[in-house]
Amino acid sequence: MRTFFLLFFYVVLILLLIPLLLFCCVLKSARPIIFMGKWAMYVSQKILGIRVEVTGAEKIAKEKPYVFMSNHLSFIDGPLLFLVIPQPIRVILKKEVFRIPFVGLGMKLVGFIPVDRKSIRGGKQSIDRAAHLIEEKGFSFLIFPEGTRSLDGRLQLFKRGGFFIAIDSQVPIVPITIKGTYELMPKGSFFAKKGTVKVVFHPPVPVQGFDRDSLPGLLDRVRSSIQSELTSKE
Repeated sequence: MRTFFLLFFYVVLILLLIPLLLFCCVLKSARPIIFMGKWAMYVSQKILGIRVEVTGAEKIAKEKPYVFMSNHLSFIDGPLLFLVIPQPIRVILKKEVFRIPFVGLGMKLVGFIPVDRKSIRGGKQSIDRAAHLIEEKGFSFLIFPEGTRSLDGRLQLFKRGGFFIAIDSQVPIVPITIKGTYELMPKGSFFAKKGTVKVVFHPPVPVQGFDRDSLPGLLDRVRSSIQSELTSKE
């Protein structure tokens, strides 16, 4: 029954999105789409019966841009983090997602960035584009440095792209630990269970003094912050 309600809600949402896109094109503003996205995530969370406990959000200055970095356990990680991060965020997504009618256009208007995962050049262009948007418009980005969802719930090796964005734009990195989503909807599942998810915002990590050559030290620091909460029994 929850699945039926959720599918019905998404159909209605897409129908509402069509006139909203036209409205945003006239206004030349993506704020209505961002508001609608947050509202949609909130309603979806309630329909699915997922409760989110957030700690550490007070560490985030709402007026400053950041690169948020989280572990990645489930398909629902992104939507839940989009909901609880206390400022509008943008993401880098595989280019195929942007082919979805109307949804892809909405993502482009908001400032989401497509990436060709099979192209090294395409990946570099996406990194450069994200750093440019941070510097020019003050956007914040959410990055999953593992690059894909974990198959066993454990933290995987980190890729460097998100760290290049932070170093190039000179904005702090906020490590985030998300727990509970693997149990609710592991990779390969099509439906989410009811339950509680915990999201922990760690103190922002400044990138001043780091460059691409000294990146491993920054990577280890961010990874250790995320891992510390995963190994906690609390």
